[in-house]
Amino acid sequence: MKQKICKLILKLFGWSTSLTVEVPDKCIFCVAPHTSNYDFIVGKIGYCAVGGARPSFLIKKEWFRFPFNLFFGPIGGIAVDRGKRQSLSEQIVEEFGKRDKFQLAITPEGTRKKNPEWKKGFYYIAKKAGVPILLTHLDYEKKELGINKIFYPTDNEAEDIKQIKRYFKDVKGRHPEQFSIGSAAND
Repeated sequence: MKQKICKLILKLFGWSTSLTVEVPDKCIFCVAPHTSNYDFIVGKIGYCAVGGARPSFLIKKEWFRFPFNLFFGPIGGIAVDRGKRQSLSEQIVEEFGKRDKFQLAITPEGTRKKNPEWKKGFYYIAKKAGVPILLTHLDYEKKELGINKIFYPTDNEAEDIKQIKRYFKDVKGRHPEQFSIGSAAND
């Protein structure tokens, strides 16, 4: 029922979904471009519409205070304590080890502003946890949320990151001028 409602909401706003791969129980969703706060809304509704995808997301622990915790917790928010001595990547890898099913959506740019030097935490987490990366695009020009490629990290980090970035080369964010894949566009 929830899936049908989400599909209807997307359709009303002219959006569609494209899911051509099987979503594993444990994975990282590498979501790009991330140029607007609307990406969160489109993403959450889109994941619900495709079914089988219920990724959690990272959010500053400050947002997990009452009453916001009543909203963010049930929809998959994971409070991030940046003051902890342990690295965030290590904390997330531990979560993968504790759970039978854990999907996490991460925006590699780390900001809604133009950032050609993507953060690589999503990649390190996937590699250490031994889980695949699902390349997930939010294309505002096509009005499409797509999950169409599974990427398995290798031992060649530099080449892997270039391949991941190239996947998003022609995807248009809500504010296309705020998205960059850096030098991978020319390789």
